[in-house]
Amino acid sequence: MEENRLEMNIEALLLVSRTPLSLQAISKAVGVEQKTVKEAIERLCEFYKTRGINLEEVAGGWQLRTNPKCAETIQKFLQAKPIKLTKQALETLSMIAYMQPVTKAKIEEIRGVDTSHIIKFLIEHGFIRIIGQKEVPGRPYLYGTTKFFLEFFGLKSLSDLPRLQEEIELKGEDMENLSEPEETTQEEEENKDSKFFEEISSIIEEMKKT
Repeated sequence: MEENRLEMNIEALLLVSRTPLSLQAISKAVGVEQKTVKEAIERLCEFYKTRGINLEEVAGGWQLRTNPKCAETIQKFLQAKPIKLTKQALETLSMIAYMQPVTKAKIEEIRGVDTSHIIKFLIEHGFIRIIGQKEVPGRPYLYGTTKFFLEFFGLKSLSDLPRLQEEIELKGEDMENLSEPEETTQEEEENKDSKFFEEISSIIEEMKKT
């Protein structure tokens, strides 16, 4: 298939698909090997760079997405309110993203507050889902992020999340598996918690802007 015709077909597939299309799916649909499809996609990416629509790799596939620079105009036209995440929702979502699969009890143990309404909000808006049950008495639900989470923040995969391994291990692991901590005051502990939450929330908010 000639280059121009191939690009036209790929563009049409991306336009009618409601979800990101993998390289394999596009290759199968157009009947061309993946290497050639990837080259055509790269050309389309270059073409769309300065347009109102961009071709981006998100959630393990490729998708035509509106240029973030046009967001204000689009919102005015649609008169739609974008999804806004509160600081509490971002804190909870960031914990699930980094620690998944994770139970509600573990999140509440770390945050020190009830998260029922936040978990419900995140599920209803498609950011997280139940991915299993923990093999302990009561078999509590395990939560993880969704493809929509990746799409919303413009991530290719979970591996794109910035690493905060030290903080996650400190917060997520059982204390019996850690070395004896130094004695700290309650105020110092609260400051440490606040800094942890602010850092991960800031990172996710920054990813939303880009």
